[in-house]
Amino acid sequence: MLSFLTDVLATAQPIQWSELGLRDGIELFGGFKLRFYSLAYLGGILLGYWHLTKMIKAPGAPMAQQHAEDLFFYATLGIILGGRLGYAAFYKPELFTGFTDSEFISWDLLRLWDGGMSFHGGVIGVLLAITWVAVRGGLNWLRICDYIAVNVPFGMFFGRLANFMNGELYGRPTDVPWAMVFPTDPLQVGRHPSQLYQAGLEGLLLIVILLPLFWKTRARYRPGLLVGVFTIGVAGARFVNEFFREPDAYLAYVVTETGLSRGQWLSLPMIAVGITVVVYALMKPPVVGAGTKQAKSAAA
Repeated sequence: MLSFLTDVLATAQPIQWSELGLRDGIELFGGFKLRFYSLAYLGGILLGYWHLTKMIKAPGAPMAQQHAEDLFFYATLGIILGGRLGYAAFYKPELFTGFTDSEFISWDLLRLWDGGMSFHGGVIGVLLAITWVAVRGGLNWLRICDYIAVNVPFGMFFGRLANFMNGELYGRPTDVPWAMVFPTDPLQVGRHPSQLYQAGLEGLLLIVILLPLFWKTRARYRPGLLVGVFTIGVAGARFVNEFFREPDAYLAYVVTETGLSRGQWLSLPMIAVGITVVVYALMKPPVVGAGTKQAKSAAA
């Protein structure tokens, strides 16, 4: 029986993505299409905001509801602006100077619907948003980062599923039984569905780790512990997943010259920072109370 299954798997043909009945969006009136990538951003932000409001009602919260509302607004801007600017800066700088004259919005940098968002740029944007809200409200910056970090994997999970629904950002050629042929692949060979690997490691796994850490332990009272674990987890997952993901054509030379992809090089300092923050959090005594005077008065 084992020999038979081995022979079947060895002769199995790759799965045709086009035969799965997937679409990249929902057709609406007037030919307008609501793309799943947009829904993924919206769903991740709304679910994160809902969960954050639950978190700040638990003992030890470093902020009040009004701060959560401010974070919702500014972090959304940080994700969009930071993600797009980071993509242009890290991966495709020609977007800053490129124009598509035949389109209504010609500047390529503003054409988000053409694709191109950087996770690392989005992180920078969110950190700037947290800094702005923390300084204005007199809040503990590191503890705010802890609370936000717990909610980021929701968006990561939805975003990677949307990549799979779009048939984009597929993996490297492989002969594993679950290999898939994607319509936009010029070689039309079986590839790793690396979008699903990323959804599992960068999204679902971190949700399974961070939510129990917050709700079942006293990790929330150790400033930096949650965001440190998140940083190590998401950067480590990205580093591993890059071995299965097909590098962008215009960045393939980075892998050839260095052995690692651009995403892996960007992930290494994040892992180092995450480890440093976790060590710092564990060496410091846990905090006591709900946070700053401003947060307490706002909650009252």
